[in-house]
Amino acid sequence: MHEPLQKYMKVGIIHFMAYPETMKGEGPIFETVKRIASDDYFSAVEITWIKDSETRRKVREILGQSHMTVAYGAQPRLLTTGLNINDLNEKGREKALCSLKEGIDEAYELGAQSFAFLSGRYEEETKEKSYDALVESTIELCNYAKSKGDMKISLEVFDYDIDKKSLIGPAWLAKRFAEDIKKTCGNFGLLVDLSHLPLLRETSREAILPVREHIIHAHIGNAVMKDPSFAAYGDAHPRFGFPNSENDVPELVEFLRVLLEIGFFNTMEPPVLSFEVKPWGNEDPEVVIASSKRVLNEAWARV
Repeated sequence: MHEPLQKYMKVGIIHFMAYPETMKGEGPIFETVKRIASDDYFSAVEITWIKDSETRRKVREILGQSHMTVAYGAQPRLLTTGLNINDLNEKGREKALCSLKEGIDEAYELGAQSFAFLSGRYEEETKEKSYDALVESTIELCNYAKSKGDMKISLEVFDYDIDKKSLIGPAWLAKRFAEDIKKTCGNFGLLVDLSHLPLLRETSREAILPVREHIIHAHIGNAVMKDPSFAAYGDAHPRFGFPNSENDVPELVEFLRVLLEIGFFNTMEPPVLSFEVKPWGNEDPEVVIASSKRVLNEAWARV
């Protein structure tokens, strides 16, 4: 593709993955958000919970100056606490729902335009009950968000049997779920992630085409799955080209091509495409971020 990628998308980065010490809502949040906001390669940033109210105020202030699209990732609210939005224990489900509603409030406070979460673990013998619980919770979240503004709600499609072992899940089930939610909720969509495709054992076409009309957000990153003994095995989001990993420039090229073919990338309303990359071990976040930019630039030139 000879045209600038910024014409077709808003390139973003998931702040709490690039700087994982901030994932629990603490740490050098303001300093690292400011670093991203000062980098004109990025037109979007995805942030998560910020426990300190003064830090939230400062982050909102810097984001307000940045001319960036802001998204809120609520995944850490669930993954770092063990909460499950499709918990068959009603008290557990309500606790997870309460945390996500608090996240929606915080997302509005920070000026976010979208809010993402993930489904929880499940047991095969009670899978349909877990599905029903997820539908109930998601509709409640969508209605709650709509009562406060026009924020979009998205569910990120995760692996179902390797690492996070989330209910949603393979493309066919994500399609069923999105169709069920959108019967009543117009502010809902799906988030697809290149990092998760190897874990789902799906190609870009297999993962994207069945849900093409429901995708409102996308992530790009990498995964290791050949052997559990390998470094960064599972859903660890290592940098592109990490040893024994699945995704590098060729896989990103195919992912971008399919998203371009279905009209996800467009010049009228460019969507957010965010890096979800996490430094491994002693890797430097700044180098990992720069590496990711190089991979995207090279892949886009080949689309």
